[in-house]
Amino acid sequence: MAVSAKTPTIHLQANLPNPHYSISQKPKTLNIPQNLQPHRQFSLRKHHEISVLNTNSITAQNPNSLILEICLGGDLQEALSHLDSMQDLQVSIEEETYIALLRLCEWKKAVSEGSRVHSYVSQTVSSLGVRLGNALLSMFVRFGDLVEAWYVFGKMAERDVFSWNVLVGGYAKAGYFDEALNLYHRMLWVGIRPDVYTFPCVLRTCGGFPDLARGREVHLHVIRYGFESDVDVINALLTMYAKCGDILSARLVFDKMPRRDRISWNAMISGYFENDVCLEGLRLFFLMREYFSDPDLMTMTSVISACEALGDQRLGREVHGYVIKTGFVADVSVNNSLIQMHSSFGCWDEAEKVFSKMEFKDLVSWTAMISAYEKNGLPDQAVETYTIMEHKRVVPDEITIASVLSACACLGLLDKGIMLHQFADRTRLISYVIVSNSLIDMYSKCGCVDKALEVFHRIHDKNVISWTSVILGLRLNNRSFEALIFFRQMILMLKPNSVTLVSVLSACARVGALSCGKEIHAYALRTGLAFDGFLPNALLDMYVRCGRMEPAWNQFNLCEKAAASWNILLTGCAQQGKGGLAVELFHKMIESGVNPDKITFISLLSACSRSGMVTEGLEYFESMEHKFHVVPNLKHYASVVDLLGRAGRLEDAHEFIKKIPIDPDPAIWGALLNACRIYGNVELGELAAQHIFEMDTKSVGYYILLCNLYADCGKWDEVARVRNTMRENGLTVDPGCSWVEVAGQVHAFLTGDDFHPQIKEINAVLDGFYEKMETAGLRILQDSYGDDLEASKAEIFCGHSERLAISFGLINTVPGTPILVTKNLFMCESCHNTVKFISKVVRREISVRDIEQFHHFKDGVCSCGDVGYWGKT
Repeated sequence: MAVSAKTPTIHLQANLPNPHYSISQKPKTLNIPQNLQPHRQFSLRKHHEISVLNTNSITAQNPNSLILEICLGGDLQEALSHLDSMQDLQVSIEEETYIALLRLCEWKKAVSEGSRVHSYVSQTVSSLGVRLGNALLSMFVRFGDLVEAWYVFGKMAERDVFSWNVLVGGYAKAGYFDEALNLYHRMLWVGIRPDVYTFPCVLRTCGGFPDLARGREVHLHVIRYGFESDVDVINALLTMYAKCGDILSARLVFDKMPRRDRISWNAMISGYFENDVCLEGLRLFFLMREYFSDPDLMTMTSVISACEALGDQRLGREVHGYVIKTGFVADVSVNNSLIQMHSSFGCWDEAEKVFSKMEFKDLVSWTAMISAYEKNGLPDQAVETYTIMEHKRVVPDEITIASVLSACACLGLLDKGIMLHQFADRTRLISYVIVSNSLIDMYSKCGCVDKALEVFHRIHDKNVISWTSVILGLRLNNRSFEALIFFRQMILMLKPNSVTLVSVLSACARVGALSCGKEIHAYALRTGLAFDGFLPNALLDMYVRCGRMEPAWNQFNLCEKAAASWNILLTGCAQQGKGGLAVELFHKMIESGVNPDKITFISLLSACSRSGMVTEGLEYFESMEHKFHVVPNLKHYASVVDLLGRAGRLEDAHEFIKKIPIDPDPAIWGALLNACRIYGNVELGELAAQHIFEMDTKSVGYYILLCNLYADCGKWDEVARVRNTMRENGLTVDPGCSWVEVAGQVHAFLTGDDFHPQIKEINAVLDGFYEKMETAGLRILQDSYGDDLEASKAEIFCGHSERLAISFGLINTVPGTPILVTKNLFMCESCHNTVKFISKVVRREISVRDIEQFHHFKDGVCSCGDVGYWGKT
């Protein structure tokens, strides 16, 4: 069946890049569409200046003309119906009819109808001409079907520059930058001269890689083919250099431009901002206002973002004033940028004012305001704003959900978090890793770490934040051993960042994984992260908590000696009962010009408390507010109660609580209860417990203290009553667990652990020590307590798990190697005496860090002076 070669006159929009169609005039500026579609739209009415075909060719007797007229009206289905009839009646279909149908399919994005027309073309046309082939190419590229586009391109007997432009643009838009550039070079090789529409597309492709070398090559082609004066091409050059990070070359091109339009200025200004040269970008913005014209919306949003990046609050306020003066404040995108800028300055109230004055709020507006509240420590208002947004029937996106989940994590709103999780599942927003990461954080902070692990394992493409979130979540939920395992898995696939290392170092400090901490320190030095963010102090904290003060001092000397660094050392002194050293450090801190903060005094008071330095501790407490302008909080008051209580001044501690200007919390009464336990004051202890359980019935530690008080005083009926209350409240005592690190691996031992592969050897070693102790006339585990009830108490409050860990360490390390054990409960008198004996026999240093303090054993002597074990502290 023959196809007519009749070619009526075609009129197109002025900015459509088809050299085969007449163009009425060339516009002053051109915004090249990303997909380089030649026929993005056309008029459906004859009186518009744009038409698919010249209507002079349409006659009532010609079926082809009838289809053309129907296409002008935009009725695709009716046009296809007539096409089917012509096909059935074997009426000749003109090329122009196919072109009109294909352009209408492209405009309506009618994929199945376009394929149908293509099938007719394949059946009736033996060789594709340039115009019909271009129409097919343009349609398939618009549909994103590069396979069919390539097939059509291959079948075309002849191709022009438009054919190449469309295909290059299609590959570039789909992200196939290499293929797009290869097509461009092939186009040059076959002798096709690029035009004004070729270069913007190719340059955008070079910027998409980014590939500066190939971008420079295309720049040479621009000069060779004489387009160095075309403003649209040069604008694309500016963008390419900016995307490739060569902002100096971009500025050279910009300065040599004979004529600049608003796009030129915007490209250069945004290029500076994208490359973190914000000050120069702002200078150019002021120059633009002086030499060119007023900025547009794109310029203003870029300038506002630059103020945010610079952190220049004063400049941000001035730009805000300019926005109001010039009328840009009516635009929603500018307002959204202002909300984000004020939020970054910590001025959430200014952001709130902008938000409240907006007549129209889009999703970005709501999300920006929710994020502003969440980042500025107002999570309750973030959740409230999200609730209002829901009532307005605004559908959230992944950023919104992530921000609200972060607010729920801060507030511990587990039920709300679960609802958001369900919503994310229904809407498939869970597929966004930012949502999954926020869910991990929320569940972890709400104490549901197993649920967090469940979310983590469902993430297909885990990023560094995913791993960091789950590692931190495990650490927060006292599962540091698992956190280290996850870190080992992570480093096989991804490179950790400084935040990851901080989280892992915290886990190392918790379980005493000194070798692992040293490995992380070495890794941080190799990768240049050792001085990044909080990592220096995290390393210092790890060494202090592992009891290694020499490397801790070395790290301290390398740190920027801010208050946080001094506080870590003071905390270490407190844990080791070195009050004198803590006082000395505090004075050095003051002499060095560092102002103490609230944490400083908590550590200092704790150190004084554990060293019996009551007078000094009270003096420092009195000087807090008057001399250092630090207002005491509940933790400081609890430290003073502990200070007085440990010294046996129970009535003074009670009187101090009565005089506290704010309502005491459970921790303050808990400090008094602990002192009553030490000194056997049942009456005052019961009063303290009564106040505690009025506020907190879920913390198992307070029940244990009360049980211990009753047990020490022989009130076993009361012990049974308290234990029964614990069972009714669903509270259980954590089993004793100790960790020891051997050859870089952390090993955990639970109380009564009979499943360890070396348990027979471990028990054999312990039995050997028990025999030697008996020979030496020392009491062993079974004989250390007067009766079975006393032994049962020790089992509850100690667990004796450190004995297993120490025995394992002795078996698996060379003689003379120090052993560091960390445990989750107190150390009892029996274990204390046993480890003292072991350290003397094996001539090794053994360190045990229990829940209360450090015990350094050497040659049968403990650093606590035999007063730091359970029952004494």
